[in-house]
Amino acid sequence: MLLSGIIAALTSLLLPIIILLLLLPNACYVVEQQHAVIIERLGKFNRIVNAGFHMKVPVIDRKAATVSLRTMKNGFGIDVKTQDNVTIGLEVSAQYHVSYDMGAGPADSGIYKSYYMLQEPVDQMRDFITDALRSSIPVYTLDEVFAKKDDIAKDVNATVSEQMAAYGFTLVSTLITKIALPTEVENSMNDINAAQRKRAAAQELAEADRIKRVTEATAEAEAMEKAGEGIANQRKAIALGIKDSLEIIQETGVGNDEANQLFMFTQWSEMMTEFARTGKTSTVVLPSDFSQSASMFEQMLAAGKVQNESKE
Repeated sequence: MLLSGIIAALTSLLLPIIILLLLLPNACYVVEQQHAVIIERLGKFNRIVNAGFHMKVPVIDRKAATVSLRTMKNGFGIDVKTQDNVTIGLEVSAQYHVSYDMGAGPADSGIYKSYYMLQEPVDQMRDFITDALRSSIPVYTLDEVFAKKDDIAKDVNATVSEQMAAYGFTLVSTLITKIALPTEVENSMNDINAAQRKRAAAQELAEADRIKRVTEATAEAEAMEKAGEGIANQRKAIALGIKDSLEIIQETGVGNDEANQLFMFTQWSEMMTEFARTGKTSTVVLPSDFSQSASMFEQMLAAGKVQNESKE
């Protein structure tokens, strides 16, 4: 009797301990940083707990969901048509997170809405973005889509952010990361760009050639002008020299005719000396009789005529 009483006492003492040990792991739990846990009691929302150590009533309470508060990314691709009827492929990337707004009460918080109000929030957000892009892209031409893709993405982000806020999500940003063109359109655009670059290069070369020609013509005109001035000054100096020489000769009492003949003879002699010095002539005409000035003058004229005929 005593032994059975002891066993019954130990059993009554150990049974609650065993039950407590079995239920304790289910009663205690830890919530990680940047996470929140939704607790339900008997199938009904009870509370939201944040990061740290917590306890719940076993069997009665349960962790309905663990919600991540970190920013997440989702990427997908869609096909859209531009205003000029070009079908393009867009690669879109969306960054989002559960709203941190706690609202007036737990049921108004972003955590509550993100779990209870939408079955597939990511798919729904993707549908919203797709619909917004397919509504906005057709008002732009292909070139405008490339030029304004960031503005288009900002407009889409603003529109979808309002829609997703009702479901407890904050859309941080929407990015159009790539615009894919049909092969024939891409080849055509490359050909157009190549043609434009060739045309620009041809225009630059033509302009450079024009500038070169104008510069050369200007330089040539200036050179000819300077050469003309030099020749004119040279002839003026020669004329003044001839005038001074004749005046000096006439002061000695020599007549005009004799002075002219003497000057012509002097010029002829200098010419022959220059021919001999340079060595650039193959024929030299000498007078047969230096005593007769008339004969010398006629021979000079004959020599000039022969030289002109040889050039022709």
